[in-house]
Amino acid sequence: MINTILIGILGGMGGSETILIIVALLLFFGAKRIPDLAKGLGRGIKEFKDASKGVAEDDNKIEDKK
Repeated sequence: MINTILIGILGGMGGSETILIIVALLLFFGAKRIPDLAKGLGRGIKEFKDASKGVAEDDNKIEDKK
């Protein structure tokens, strides 16, 4: 799962570079904290998307009133 996310974010990186990044993350944060970090990142992305949808809906309401 983390590998797929990293490939999506980092684009055309090869497998060895991805493995190196994963190992570095494991050494830096530890295996127990990585899932918490991923959950927090996912929640942040979801909140951002919800907020941007709300702004777009508000813009559409304003344009409809004109």
